[in-house]
Parts: sequence; C-alpha cells; structure tokens
Amino acid sequence: MLPPVWFGAHYSQVAGAGKAALDRPAPIGNTRAMVPMDKLDQITRRFQFLEAKLSAGAAPGDIAALGREYAELRPVVAQIAAFRALRAELAEAEALLRDPEMRALAEDEVARLRARLPKAEHALQLALLPRDAADDRSAILEIRPGTGGEEAALFAADLLRMYQRFAEARGWAFRVISMAETELGGVREAVVQIDGAGVYARLKYESGVHRVQRVPETESGGRIHTSAATVAVLPVADEVDVDIPASDIRIDTMRASGAGGQHVNTTDSAVRITHLPTGIIVTSAQKSQHQNRAIAMEVLRAKLYDLARGKAEADRSADRRSQVGSGDRSERIRTYNFPQGRMTDHRINLTLYRLDAIMAGDLEEVIAALIADDQARKLAEMEG
Repeated sequence: MLPPVWFGAHYSQVAGAGKAALDRPAPIGNTRAMVPMDKLDQITRRFQFLEAKLSAGAAPGDIAALGREYAELRPVVAQIAAFRALRAELAEAEALLRDPEMRALAEDEVARLRARLPKAEHALQLALLPRDAADDRSAILEIRPGTGGEEAALFAADLLRMYQRFAEARGWAFRVISMAETELGGVREAVVQIDGAGVYARLKYESGVHRVQRVPETESGGRIHTSAATVAVLPVADEVDVDIPASDIRIDTMRASGAGGQHVNTTDSAVRITHLPTGIIVTSAQKSQHQNRAIAMEVLRAKLYDLARGKAEADRSADRRSQVGSGDRSERIRTYNFPQGRMTDHRINLTLYRLDAIMAGDLEEVIAALIADDQARKLAEMEG
C-alpha cells in the first residue's frame, strides 16, 4: 500500500485533473501526448529515490513500506520508460523528414511509430489509474445460500468448489476456516481464506448475489428451479490496519456441530468472537483453540476493514452507478443457467456458453472482462 502523502496524492491529482490536464504537454509532430509529463517526472524521481534508499540500506522499520512502494512503482516506471522511448524515437524520425534523401524512408518510419503511440499511451494511462490499496492482499471468501432451500445450499457448495479450483489453478492456497454442511452435501455457510499474490484484485468482483437456474436433483418432475447464493469477498487485514481493543470483543468457546463430518470439529475448541460495537460474529472450528482465536480475529479484522473501506467508498462516491468492484452484495450479479449451458454477468452484459468449464474453475475470461470494464470506467472518469 503506497503512502497516501505522496502516491495517493499523485493519483488523486491525475484522476481529478480532467481532460485538459491530460492534454499536456506540447505535441510531437501531429501527435499529442495525453499524459501529464510533470507527473511522470515525479513518479520517476520517487522511484529513483526509493531505489537508492533501498540500495544504501534503509532503517529496518522502513524497509517493508519502502519495498512495497518500490514494487508498486516499478511497473508504472517501466511503462513511462517505454512511452518516452517511443516518443523519442518518433521525434528522431520526424526530424529526418526535413532531409530530402531520407524523407521517403522517414515517412514510413513515422507512420509506423505513430500507429504504435495510441497503444503505448493507453497502457501508460492504465498504469496511472488509481489502484485499490487492497489489491495485492489475500482474501476471505464467504458463501451462503439464499432463496431456494436445499437447492440453494447445493449451489453454494458448487460455487465453493468453483472458487477452490480457480485458486488451485493459479497456485493460491485455499484454507477452510469454517463450514456448515447439509445432509445432502450442500453448504449452509462457508468461510475460507485464499492466500496468494493479488488474490483480492481478481476475486473482488465476485461479491454479490449469484443466481442458478436448473433442475434440482431432488426434483422428480423435471421442472427448472431458480435459487441463489450470496458471495462476499473481503481483503485480509493486518493488525496495523484495524485496532481492536480487548474491551470491544467477547470470546466464547463452544462445541462445533452440524452435518458434514470432515469439516466439523467435535471438541470444545471452536471459538466464537463477538465484536460488541458492531454486533459482528465470527467463528472458527479448527482443532486447536489457540489457532481458532487467531483465525477468528483475522476474519474479524477483515470484516471491520471491509466495513471501513465501504464507508469511505460511499462517502467518496455516493452516486456511483457501476457495481463492478464495489463489493455490493445486495444485487444479483450473475446467472448460471444449466439447461442452456450459459453464464451471464449482468453488470457488463457478458454471456458465455461454456458453463461446464466455468463451474470447473475456469473464471479467467469472466474476471478479465470485469477488470477491463472497470478500467474503462475509470479512464472515462479521468477524461470526463
């Protein structure tokens, strides 16, 4: 997470500058660089400072923060360097247009370089977009059945398997924190932690109501039923992000119970923590009571961190129209239609007829489309 004093301020200036600010600097030939070059200089200088600081040996307490900022700036600086190299190459080619002997060759080169400029410019603008400070974090995934009874619980179990396969395909660690199952193998509630680089950045778009249309296994008449499950994705919070005084929580130990056997502990080690100011309750039912306390506190921090982020986002964007990336869990975001083999994401009007692959964890095409739509919206806001 970048220090708000510097990089956060840079992003807000770029995002709030509008089209006029992005139209600077002066044109090169017949092209115009739609980027604020003074901001690019600031970013480059900051990166060089961080590089020198880390090479010289920063104070032990500063190394982690400086390292995170350096890692986040590195791809941005790489895009800046590529963009500037292209502009320099174009300037050299345009200078050759004044040489009669080189003009024909230079015209071809100028045309080629100008054709590349919009793509490089777009890549740079994407690199400059405001980043969610939580994107690099791991995530807590919660799945609960909605309307539909046992069929909703079975669908919740299907979603859990879908996300587990997606996580495994990306090399992420998938750990069940707590799960209550039904007698038919459905899920009443599942809370898992997914650890890896950029987990939250990929999964945050999954928050919301997922609807399924299919013939339930328990339906003898062959009728299609509609049911739903709710997914919540929360970024994992560090202790420094959320301070929880001991006086704000009540910790109870209890005997875990429920169907499912393998995911339910039968000793008195299960832990339930109640956050008194908000009424939030979290549980963990692993084998060790000490481990359960740590896990439950981690989930509680994630919930409180998400609550604070949601309030801050609402304060900044009270009239936000798009739900992409908003974490709004009250609206239907996606429909899985099994008879037609179709998945439709209603936020971006994306329909794919490859439901079997999606339920098997192949979510990359869906998530990539959601990210692209989110980026397009943010670019439009910058230019608006």
